[in-house]
Amino acid sequence: MFCDGCGAAAQPGQAYCSRCGKQVVGPVSLMQPLPGRVQSHVHLLGILWLAMSAFNAVGGLILVVLGSTLFAHLHEMGAPPEVPTGFLSALVTTLGIIVLVKAACGFFAGWGLLHREPWARVVTLVLSFISLFNIPFGTAIGVYTMWVLLPGASQQEYDALVETKAA
Repeated sequence: MFCDGCGAAAQPGQAYCSRCGKQVVGPVSLMQPLPGRVQSHVHLLGILWLAMSAFNAVGGLILVVLGSTLFAHLHEMGAPPEVPTGFLSALVTTLGIIVLVKAACGFFAGWGLLHREPWARVVTLVLSFISLFNIPFGTAIGVYTMWVLLPGASQQEYDALVETKAA
């Protein structure tokens, strides 16, 4: 038996829902609650974050390889002496490392969402704000993540999913 307001389990004869406090009028529904936004989208979000992180990892590896090989040897390939090859090499390698760290965090967040870990919602929301700058795919996944996980009701629903996983 479930509350018709939030979907929490309720006992027959219970006057108020123990989770949301809504007054239970009439018989308590015997049907399973309808899946909410988080429940129906969290699996897809986890897969999207894993896929996006795989693309970021490939891009980060390419940047690191370019920074440590191509830019380090520009003078040998005929670049003018005033080209700051050391600076360019360090800059591209550093950007590659930053992209690889973001990819690792994305893998971590995607795995956490798929396994309904309690920390995964917050980590994914932080990454979604950062990914808004990665036009167009990062922006799309960031907006989608915020649409699913940011509202207050989403936090309650995600916490309920975590509790059902633990039980």
